[in-house]
Amino acid sequence: MDNNGYKLRARFAPETRFELTPVPAALARGQPETELDRLKERLLGELLSQAPKAELRRRLRRAANDAAALAWLTPFPLLVLPVLLAELAEAAWRQATRQEAILRGGRVPAQKAA
Repeated sequence: MDNNGYKLRARFAPETRFELTPVPAALARGQPETELDRLKERLLGELLSQAPKAELRRRLRRAANDAAALAWLTPFPLLVLPVLLAELAEAAWRQATRQEAILRGGRVPAQKAA
């Protein structure tokens, strides 16, 4: 409702169009990323061959992905990945063992202080 008695006319500027070129969401992967992925898959394959249960294999895959992501942030990711993955895999193995003991209703050994 118009309180002042004035009628306002809407005026629109001419329509403007832009030419846009799509930009890929992710850049093409280079050689360092490919080498890091190959190394991660090789190391993960060795770990998975020793893993008896699906839950442990899931934890090991997550550990491998975390290790690769963290290693990529360092100046020498190919050198850091094996050690970092070994540490994270050991932690995943301990956690899975502990979780299995809890689910069985057995006693869980005390954790060592780090």
